[in-house]
Amino acid sequence: MYRIVKRILDFLVSLLGLICISPALLLLALGVKLDSKGPAIFRQVRLGKGGKPFEMLKFRSMVVGAEHTGTGVYSAEDDPRVTKFGKILRATGLDELPQLVNILIGEMSFIGPRPVLTYHPWRYEEYTEEQKKRFEVRPGVTGWAQVNGRKTLMWTERLKYDAEYVENLSFLFDLKILFLTFKAVLGQKKDNINKGATV
Repeated sequence: MYRIVKRILDFLVSLLGLICISPALLLLALGVKLDSKGPAIFRQVRLGKGGKPFEMLKFRSMVVGAEHTGTGVYSAEDDPRVTKFGKILRATGLDELPQLVNILIGEMSFIGPRPVLTYHPWRYEEYTEEQKKRFEVRPGVTGWAQVNGRKTLMWTERLKYDAEYVENLSFLFDLKILFLTFKAVLGQKKDNINKGATV
């Protein structure tokens, strides 16, 4: 029953969000366009519910074609492929806002396992049955693995957290993840401010 309620909430909140922040989205898109050549939106194929591929949307924070050069699709902290405006988008998390569209049309949820690439860490058929539990729900903008270490975790650990989330899916669990996400974002912003003050 909660899965049905969760989808309804996702739809309503994403719709309201898109309506309310549409002027801000246009300004951010303009900022991306003015900062570097290329489209404002970056589209990347990820695996969604049931292992079905979909195009995840983000504001482009790197130069066009960056995934085919340097370190590939993932970037280091001081990756030269990240644009000036892209650094701001990433530091604030604003690059994720276009995923409201993914949520609205039912490809994603606000909370759930982060959508993985079609080929990394493995192809869909290479996941174990336990690990495939993460594909029983819609992928999310934030999730249980993200608030427990995110990229500092080995993939096997991340997938364990994803399976744990699916097994214990509930409204209160989602609220807990939401709270921890806001806490982590505020902590990151504070760290960025402190770093700036010491430079």
